[in-house]
Amino acid sequence: MGLLIGSPWIYAVVALSVLLDVFLPVLPSGVLVITAATAAAAGTAADVPDVLALTLCAATASVLGDLLAYRLAWRGGARLDRAMSRSRRLTTAQERLGAALARGGGALVVLARFAPAGRSLVSLGAGAAHRRARDFLPWSALAGLTWAAYSVALGYFGAHLLGASWVATAVSVGALFGAGAGAAYLMRREPRAS
Repeated sequence: MGLLIGSPWIYAVVALSVLLDVFLPVLPSGVLVITAATAAAAGTAADVPDVLALTLCAATASVLGDLLAYRLAWRGGARLDRAMSRSRRLTTAQERLGAALARGGGALVVLARFAPAGRSLVSLGAGAAHRRARDFLPWSALAGLTWAAYSVALGYFGAHLLGASWVATAVSVGALFGAGAGAAYLMRREPRAS
């Protein structure tokens, strides 16, 4: 892993990991982003990775993954609709997303980016429900950038505060998982009646 972190290929690995974790939410893309940012904090200015490039790479891959899942679900057909209707979680996510986007509040899309499997639920739900791309994609872009900046900042500043060690990486990953648990809790809460 050390050789990969110090090479320009780290951007491709990060991008692929973030892009695919919308389909396989168990991929450790956040852990990889934090590890690369920790390495960036320990390196010199000429070392790879650069934190700005790492942030933009992760954010871009996040949006592209969301768009890919959205488009696949849009074209999914009857089989995907049946599979989604059998899942109470997907049905609930689809209803909440539809209501949030209809009100012009896509904060749910941003929040879902932090929750375990939330990104998948929201991207697939928006596509399957045929939500307009112009309502979904700006929120997806904000979500991807927010998540990427948060993850890179955790690794980078964690390394500066605790030293570039496994302890800094572990604390940063713990903070990312904490944010994910908080986001999952907020997503499960019933919306307040207006």
